[in-house]
Amino acid sequence: MAGGPQIAAGRLTGRQYEENFDDIKPPLDRRRALIEASRCYFCYDAPCIEACPTGIDIPSFIRKISTDNVRGAALDILNPNIFGGMCARVCPTEELCEEACVRNTQEEKPVHIGALQRYATDNFFETGEQPFTRAPATGKRVAAVGAGPAGLSCAHRCATLGHDVTVFDARDKAGGLNEYGIAAYKTPHNFAQTEVDFIMGIGGITIETGKKLGRDIALADLRSDYDAVFLGLGHTAVRELSIDGEVMSGVHAAVDYIAELRQAADLAALPVGRRIVVIGGGNTAIDIAVQTKRLGAEDVTLVYRRGPREMGATWHEQEIAQTNGVKIKHWAMPRRILGNGSVEAVECEYTQLDASGRLSGTGDTFSLAADQVFKAIGQMFVPDALNGSAQEVLEIANDRIVVNDDRQTSLPDVFAGGDCIAGTDLTVQAVEDGKVAAIAIDRLLRS
Repeated sequence: MAGGPQIAAGRLTGRQYEENFDDIKPPLDRRRALIEASRCYFCYDAPCIEACPTGIDIPSFIRKISTDNVRGAALDILNPNIFGGMCARVCPTEELCEEACVRNTQEEKPVHIGALQRYATDNFFETGEQPFTRAPATGKRVAAVGAGPAGLSCAHRCATLGHDVTVFDARDKAGGLNEYGIAAYKTPHNFAQTEVDFIMGIGGITIETGKKLGRDIALADLRSDYDAVFLGLGHTAVRELSIDGEVMSGVHAAVDYIAELRQAADLAALPVGRRIVVIGGGNTAIDIAVQTKRLGAEDVTLVYRRGPREMGATWHEQEIAQTNGVKIKHWAMPRRILGNGSVEAVECEYTQLDASGRLSGTGDTFSLAADQVFKAIGQMFVPDALNGSAQEVLEIANDRIVVNDDRQTSLPDVFAGGDCIAGTDLTVQAVEDGKVAAIAIDRLLRS
């Protein structure tokens, strides 16, 4: 990544990098886990279960923690959600299970379900046990494109059902969003690969990296060579700002920089500007803003065109940004990026809602000095690589793959899940998609 007069590496000491990118949520110890578990009412018709996309029996696993049956608790989690360890770290529990918790009132805080889920899965992973076994071999072969949460969830469930699975991924490592797209302080100590190794431990799954759909492999060939195909392609492109100066040096896609940071062997070698402007209001915008601050940026401002309630980032993520010294400028949007070849400033316009409720500019502008600008206004799925010259093509609508409730596409032997069908950007939903598709694939292959 090119450096400039205000962009440099090694702004901090080694100790500061270590502390800034260590676990943002230290795990519960046994004493605190037992205390937190004791707060659960173990509801019969638990609303927290309904709020979990993967349907984890939350009261059951918390009850097991309360009796020191950590293994049983972990299996309650991992059976419906093989990525239970990562989801405990990155799920927006404040908008899912914990929001639904009956203790979540003005007088009380909800049970810290995510922290308890992590306590159970982390302690179980430390034992090194592989609790899953494969059913008798069926002789059927399944291809999964994308080694992220959706693809690996599908692969693992197919493997448990006795099918052989080959997973293809364009990157050098498996893990997808978990490996490349999540802030480093949320999943330190190489946890993403620990979880991949655990999933692979069941056997029957082969991963081929550096294989991109449309370049190295074709959907038509996969359909010919395998009995079923699952597409877990995630997002494939970043939305552009479409303003003057966007191609200037110092303007980056946030997801690319996060991926570079996640793969950096030495954070001190990663250049960062003194003055950062982030455009966007989702979790990716928060992740890049906080991480650049923790890399040593002196001034980080996040610009979002609407108010705090409309931000895609949860209130918890917004709180993380603010407690890390990130300034959030609401009701403003970028108009142009200024500089002479390299970024010097971002000109923004104040926004408002007109009488009809539509967002519009006020005409009043201001400028923010910047050495780097990060685009984080969303990602999208571009389906160009899917069909190629195939005679039978997948149905696409609104730039997403169309699926039914079984995650089956318009091609009967092709299934899909994750962001390429929904765009919710939730690990837990991608895991559920993969699991549902695998069960449907199994049913199809045995029919």
